[in-house]
Amino acid sequence: MFPFEAFAPVAVIVGSLAVGGWIFTTWLRVKNGYPLENSWGKPVYPQKNDEMVERIKLLSQENAQLRAEIGSMKDRLAVVERIVTDGSHQLAREIEQLRSPAN
Repeated sequence: MFPFEAFAPVAVIVGSLAVGGWIFTTWLRVKNGYPLENSWGKPVYPQKNDEMVERIKLLSQENAQLRAEIGSMKDRLAVVERIVTDGSHQLAREIEQLRSPAN
């Protein structure tokens, strides 16, 4: 008769490795864009309905608007950084050039 108590730690280690491997491979699939699989090995794709498609469209539009706003804010920040880091004499010279009459 086998002492099954001696194999319990081995069973726990093997089970932990199996679960850890499953989690790791699932993470790799999700990270690299592969579809997940059900218990029969068939790919599981997220269901698409009209509401989800419309929501994605609205989020894409909002994303484009926010990107445009961030672009304009970056431009404004660059101007502010230039003003702050430039010497005061250079800034004063540029202001005086703007005040002087054009030739």
